Amino acid sequence: MTRVQSSAILQVSYDPDAHTLVATFRDSGRTYVYADVPEEVYDSLLFSDSLGAYFNANIRDRFPYREI
Repeated sequence: MTRVQSSAILQVSYDPDAHTLVATFRDSGRTYVYADVPEEVYDSLLFSDSLGAYFNANIRDRFPYREI
């Protein structure tokens, strides 16, 4: 997992073979796995000005997920 500079997200990782993104949220400490996420979406998340805003607009509720 990669720690990121974000007020919303603590750390993220991506598995390019499985197309899964894993995110741990700062406030809750909960970790979720998002399925079928294209690698370019993950790359855009990492390079966005606001990870939380990008996540909410482009990942949350757009990909199937489960808590781990």
